[in-house]
Amino acid sequence: MCVCVCVCLSLSLSLSHTHTHIKIASSQMEASALTWWCALLLGAVPFLVQVIWYWNDLRYFTSAKIKSMKKNNNSSGGNDGGRGGDDNSSSKGVAGRGKLPPGHMGLPVIGETLSLLWYFNFVHRPDDFINSKKQRYGEGAGMYRTHLCGKPTIVACTPAANKFVLQSGGEDFRSMWPSVELVGPSSVSNVEGRQHVRIRAFVLAAANHPKSLSKIARAIQPSIVAALRSWAVAGTINASVETKNVIFKNICKMFVSMDPSPVTEEIDRCFEGFAAGFRSVPINFPGTTFHHALQCRRKLSAIFREELAKRKEKKHGVEEAGDLMNGLMQVEDDEGKQMSDDEVIDNTITLVLAGYKSTSLAIMWALYHLSKTPDVLHKLREENILLRKEKKGEFLTLDDTYQLKYTSKVVEETLRLGNITMSVPRVANRDIEYQGYRIPKGWQVLVWIRSLHTDAKNFDDPLSFNPDRWDKPAKPGTFQAFGGGRRICAGNMLARLNLTIILHHLSVGYKWELLNPNAKISHFPHPRPVDGAAMKFSTL
Repeated sequence: MCVCVCVCLSLSLSLSHTHTHIKIASSQMEASALTWWCALLLGAVPFLVQVIWYWNDLRYFTSAKIKSMKKNNNSSGGNDGGRGGDDNSSSKGVAGRGKLPPGHMGLPVIGETLSLLWYFNFVHRPDDFINSKKQRYGEGAGMYRTHLCGKPTIVACTPAANKFVLQSGGEDFRSMWPSVELVGPSSVSNVEGRQHVRIRAFVLAAANHPKSLSKIARAIQPSIVAALRSWAVAGTINASVETKNVIFKNICKMFVSMDPSPVTEEIDRCFEGFAAGFRSVPINFPGTTFHHALQCRRKLSAIFREELAKRKEKKHGVEEAGDLMNGLMQVEDDEGKQMSDDEVIDNTITLVLAGYKSTSLAIMWALYHLSKTPDVLHKLREENILLRKEKKGEFLTLDDTYQLKYTSKVVEETLRLGNITMSVPRVANRDIEYQGYRIPKGWQVLVWIRSLHTDAKNFDDPLSFNPDRWDKPAKPGTFQAFGGGRRICAGNMLARLNLTIILHHLSVGYKWELLNPNAKISHFPHPRPVDGAAMKFSTL
């Protein structure tokens, strides 16, 4: 009996020890597995983060390398004396052999778009988007790779790099728009080659000819004077809204001789929707901004086509009208040919759009900066009051505006510091090499104009409003408010004339003061104070 009890106790103790060992072993295995998973996570998560962070760079570097290898193989194995695959080579060098410019292309799909918005609209330091790249990668060739608005992008941001892109022929770069229909198939902004040269000549003859500018100078002043009086009666204005209203009235008068009416109100609504389409994702589906923009574009075409038909029906209507539509209808090329109806309509819409937003924003910024620089405003008043006395209160003529030297400097400084156009978009038609770097075919190329105007290497104390800096001309290639090259803005003289005339009437009769002089500036898509430059406005 005792023996049995001893045996049972022995077995029990043995099993207990075995169970304890199993538990210990199991715990050790669990700890080992947990350690393994932790190590995996600690290693894999940073790896995945790095892959996501550099995904666009890896994707486009790989694509560029494969294309380069194929091109080199074609060149070495071709039967055309080493010119295989030449239809994508650059006139600037042997394309495909250079590396991509330095930079970072950001996250999948969105790239660096959020970074751009962060600098522009959240921390309100727009120049740091480019400055951060210069600090990290050096200035080098003045080009950086990035990924913006869903597209692989090269940013050009020095006078030499910008000149390279803007002055290259149409075989290297073309304009970039959401769609041909939105811009207009015959628009000077859209056409290329000989057609661009021909239509641009028509537009320049109609918009920048002294005879046209003289008529415009006379036509726009009554509405400017009436608008300024209404501002003074109101006492407080939102400059962003009011300048848009007065410029729109002038645009209608200058381009199609239309006074305010239900038709011009419809045109205004259509242009608002039309303009929004250029900043939208080009998806033509009901309910989208782009779809609405196309509908607005078609309405505008119908309105202007009807106006064109009315003028043609009138026996002497074309000769009597003194607006830009009339100029486009009458102008002839060297062969005596005139523009077609579609060309007149497309380019009328293009010129209205180009002058509408940009000119009104420039006037708003002139009001803004002048309110903060009383010494500049004092000089501006002196010059214009003197001319007004000479004119005995009569409206300005085109020749009068040429006498306003200081006013001209205020205009140039407003355009420089306002930076209404942040960048000019282009698309590479083929692989292009620049200073050892490759711009791949099909990539978006942004000529970053703002970086030129706010660089201390180009302008002393660049963020200060100082018209006297224009006592000397700007360094070559550093002032590009209207772009450059063969596509420099065709209405640049018209924009300057508008600014000069409205500055004259503002300075001789009115005073104004910002209500929120320290208001934040929203820089995207266009720069403006977040309060729209609200100000007190009254007569002198």
